[in-house]
Amino acid sequence: MDRRQVLGALGAAAFGLAGLEARAADKADDKGHAQHFDKSAKACAACMKECDSCYHHCAQLVIDGKKDHAKSMQLCIDCAELCATAARLSARHSSLAVLACEACAKACDICAEACEKFPSDDHMKKCAKECRDCAKECREMIKHVGHGK
Repeated sequence: MDRRQVLGALGAAAFGLAGLEARAADKADDKGHAQHFDKSAKACAACMKECDSCYHHCAQLVIDGKKDHAKSMQLCIDCAELCATAARLSARHSSLAVLACEACAKACDICAEACEKFPSDDHMKKCAKECRDCAKECREMIKHVGHGK
C-alpha cells in the first residue's frame, strides 16, 4: 500500500466514525424529543378527559339555572377539542405537534382562568389544575422540540 492509499483509508475511516457519532447524537436527540412528545401527549389526553367532564358538570349547572357557568362550559369543550388534537399529534411525533401544542397551551390558560373563577367548586378546581399542568407540558415540549420541527 502506498502513502496515498493509507491516507485515503485513514480519511475514510475518520469520515465514517464522524458519521457514526453524528447518527448516535441524532438518536439521542430523537430519544429526548420522544420523551417530550410522550409527556405532552399524556398531559393533553388527561386534560381533554377532565375538560370533557367539566363541560358536562357545567352543562348541568346551567340547566339548573346557574347561567354563570355558560362561558366555562363552552371553554371546557373547546379546550378539550384542542387538547385531543395536540394529544394525537404529539403521540405520533408529528411535525405539526408544536403548532397544536401552542394552541392547546393558550386554550388551557384561558380555560383554567375561567374555571378558577369558581374556587369553591372542586370539579372546576380539578379542571383548572389539569389545564395548568397540560399547558406546562405543552410548553416544555415546544421548548425542547420546537427548534427542530
